[in-house]
Amino acid sequence: MLWTSPIFWHNPPMPSMPPCATGFSANQLNFSAGPGALPEPVLKEAQEAIWALPETGVSVLGMSHRSDWFKALLEESERNLRELLAIPERYRVLFLQGGSSLQFSMIPMNFAGTAAPAAYVRSGYWSAKAIEEAGCVAPLHVAWDGSADGYRNLPASCALEIDRAAPYVHYVSNETIEGLQFAASPFVHDVPVIADMSSDFLSRPIDFERHAMLYAHAQKNVGPAGVTICVLDEALLSRIPEGLPPMLDYRTHIRHGSNYNTPPVFGIYVLNRVTRWMRDTIGGVPAMAELNRAKADHLYRTLDNLDGVIATHAARPYRSTMNASFRFRDERLNARFLESASSAGFVGLGGHRSLGGVRASLYNAVSLAAVGHLSEFLTGFCTSHA
Repeated sequence: MLWTSPIFWHNPPMPSMPPCATGFSANQLNFSAGPGALPEPVLKEAQEAIWALPETGVSVLGMSHRSDWFKALLEESERNLRELLAIPERYRVLFLQGGSSLQFSMIPMNFAGTAAPAAYVRSGYWSAKAIEEAGCVAPLHVAWDGSADGYRNLPASCALEIDRAAPYVHYVSNETIEGLQFAASPFVHDVPVIADMSSDFLSRPIDFERHAMLYAHAQKNVGPAGVTICVLDEALLSRIPEGLPPMLDYRTHIRHGSNYNTPPVFGIYVLNRVTRWMRDTIGGVPAMAELNRAKADHLYRTLDNLDGVIATHAARPYRSTMNASFRFRDERLNARFLESASSAGFVGLGGHRSLGGVRASLYNAVSLAAVGHLSEFLTGFCTSHA
């Protein structure tokens, strides 16, 4: 007998997102390092799409990756990224899976070559992970190592030891855990530069003349976990050796238009809506960068004013606009603050397990008003515990 209960066949009411006592919703006070906050208009559109896409009547979770709808979604998503970041025509844009962690080994598989070791900058936890995994694939050379001082500084170009015969130099533009960020690519050599931009992608303009490739997983500024964006210069493709497994060969994904096997359809859908939000609501990447700088300046000004109680991890010239890592000088206050912040509606302020302390991630969807509210809460907490 066919089940026909209305509960299975009618669109249920969409739950609202009630604000907490402060007037902010939990989504608006999400300072998590990843998956990070997403714009509420995007969340609402995705909520509706999970039940039924307006243009198809089918849930986005059940849409075929071979459909015309998805082909159009891929094309628009690439077009939006090209427009937002002014990506030159010679660069290919790919939507892959496996996170940035897969790129740690996929990059040396494709580009390491045999002439000389690839050069890597060890500036924090994630660049150290990239070095560890790349070393399982091919020889490499650490061009600079910031571990001696606990990853609090970043190198100048003159401090990098790079063999001009190296196939590429790899760096992480923003170290999410330590709160360190390169203001710009520090490399002036003619060696191809590859950057992991996972936690500051779409947060500011990118100088493609200084990069042969960049990659970023989505769950910071671009969407939910599951999508990894790769942007690479066509000139790199001639370096790829034959005989790689097809899934690990960038040329496979270029030939198939990011649709070689079943892609993360929902993740790409949300990415698409985030790029529309960036374009239509924020006004593009330069406007986003200006807003992100204002948010970071506001929070760091507060932290500096509380210097007697709080210590910021990164040296001042290298502070990240995306992730502020800090701790209370009285270690007992770290746990107390996190408990109080959670009770007040803040989400995701705990530091990474490798570093501890507190971390506030100021990704694109975090508003200046939310940062102001966090700053006020920090000041009040420190005043009451001084």
